[in-house]
Amino acid sequence: SSFFIIIRKIMVQAKTWTLVKHFDGFPKDSDFKLKVEELPALKNGEMLLEAVFLSVDPYMRPYSRVQMKEGDVMIGTQVAKVLQSKNPAFPVGSHVVSGGGWRTHTVSDGADLTLIMPNWPKDVPRSLALGTIGMPGLTALFGIEEVLGLQKGETLLVNAAAGAVGTVVGQIAKIKGCKVVGSAGSDAKVAYLKELGFDEAFNYKTVGSLDEALKKASPEGYDCFFENVGGPFWTAATQQMKLLGRIAVCGGIATYNDTTTKTCPYPHPVIISKQLKVEGFIPARWQHKHPESLKRLMGWVKEGKLKYREHVTKGFDNMPAAFMGLLQGENIGKAVIAV
Repeated sequence: SSFFIIIRKIMVQAKTWTLVKHFDGFPKDSDFKLKVEELPALKNGEMLLEAVFLSVDPYMRPYSRVQMKEGDVMIGTQVAKVLQSKNPAFPVGSHVVSGGGWRTHTVSDGADLTLIMPNWPKDVPRSLALGTIGMPGLTALFGIEEVLGLQKGETLLVNAAAGAVGTVVGQIAKIKGCKVVGSAGSDAKVAYLKELGFDEAFNYKTVGSLDEALKKASPEGYDCFFENVGGPFWTAATQQMKLLGRIAVCGGIATYNDTTTKTCPYPHPVIISKQLKVEGFIPARWQHKHPESLKRLMGWVKEGKLKYREHVTKGFDNMPAAFMGLLQGENIGKAVIAV
């Protein structure tokens, strides 16, 4: 019996990454600390989860400041397997998406969990529940349908186009019969966008002028702009919008690590004269549409209309490195950690 006690003790140890101090400028190794914590025995209604894949996302950089105290476990989502369960809704062996943060094991009461569709196809990686068939995919879909109301034959611009959200944005716009222009930060990324069927793509780091590159890609301007970056790109892109253009503001990765707030030319004259619609959004607004929307995304993946690429880092111990790499644009597609 002592053997079982030892096993049980090992079972309920979790490794966690905590935030030592709030990021000042770009995150560094010393901002994170790896800790081990003992997990309590399960109460009725609870289950023990083991992380299989963990996500790193750009939002973690700005949200860490508003949602976390120093010493907290880093925020984030993961795909986890149910190891033990005292909750009939989550049987042992089932997989869930959990908001448990950067940790290997979690005791959960099910409140922050979503069961992964039980008929998840064998040939589709479960990690996609953190990417194309997860929050980033939903972000792309809602930005296009709910915010922009993208119509067949329109021209869409998307920046950070080779990232987890941008790759899906461009492909959904193609499914809807639109012209798609994407911008990314390396020639390899631009080549990948062309592979995905983007009509035009350019490397914003090597073009002489953003204005010229945007004009050349679509001389007649843009009906819709899916904004992930902010900074000088925002200024250049708003100038190229068509009359009554629509802008979905999803992210501002160019500014997340700034220590002082950057200013850009006041956008009011162009927003007024072109009568632009500018709307910020987060996908939680359409929570009621998540299940049906995830099914649609899965359908497109199965039909081959929605391709994906993942940037996989092996090992829980490498999470901070994967996060910093993401913020430096090392990834093509979704950045995930495989435990």
